[in-house]
Amino acid sequence: MKRLILPAVLCLALAGCGGSPDTPGAKAAHDRHENFEAIGKAFKTIGDELKKGAPDLAAIKTQATKINGFAPQVKDWFPAGSSPKDGVKTDALAAIWEQPDEFGKAAARFAEAAAALDAAAASGDLAAVRGATGPLGAACKSCHERFREKD
Repeated sequence: MKRLILPAVLCLALAGCGGSPDTPGAKAAHDRHENFEAIGKAFKTIGDELKKGAPDLAAIKTQATKINGFAPQVKDWFPAGSSPKDGVKTDALAAIWEQPDEFGKAAARFAEAAAALDAAAASGDLAAVRGATGPLGAACKSCHERFREKD
């Protein structure tokens, strides 16, 4: 019986350690991290498809639409209270909140590039899709260089 109780107690204790963030700022940071992970996964899927001899255009369209759906929201994923200066664990640099106009411009460039990729995918033209991935990647890189903590 003791062999069953200890693992059960440990499981319950560990379950209490995880879960949802405990402050609105931490929740915002968690949610934006999850959203950026989804964007990254979608962009990777597109890149992987484009490396194939016969890319799956339907998969590319789905992922491009997903990225484009997130893109206009990015600027809103950084509310007051969710910065590192607020004690929130995040890779986002304080420059986002200190230079909101510059960050807004970077977010707008990302949204424009995401819309262009989505339009290229919708057209069914793989050459256009390939051409649109570069500007989107550049928009991501530019923002990461200015507004994200280096790994």
